[in-house]
Amino acid sequence: MAIEKFEVIDGYTFEYDSENKMYECRGEVYWDEDGLYAPERGLWRAALKLENALIRKGIAAEAEHSEKGWVMLQIYEK
Repeated sequence: MAIEKFEVIDGYTFEYDSENKMYECRGEVYWDEDGLYAPERGLWRAALKLENALIRKGIAAEAEHSEKGWVMLQIYEK
């Protein structure tokens, strides 16, 4: 299954990084009630939509987030 270079979900553009086998997009930085980094809510929902769309296409993917507003979708070999 072919991986697109860009995927746009709900106005968020996810770019595929072929070296690291993941899509990534950066949003605003938020903190949860424990003072930990949390992804922008709209961006996180878009990441979950993309994750589901990729899985439906037969591509193993998992949404994750890190510091400074980054959301990633790791692509795994089946």
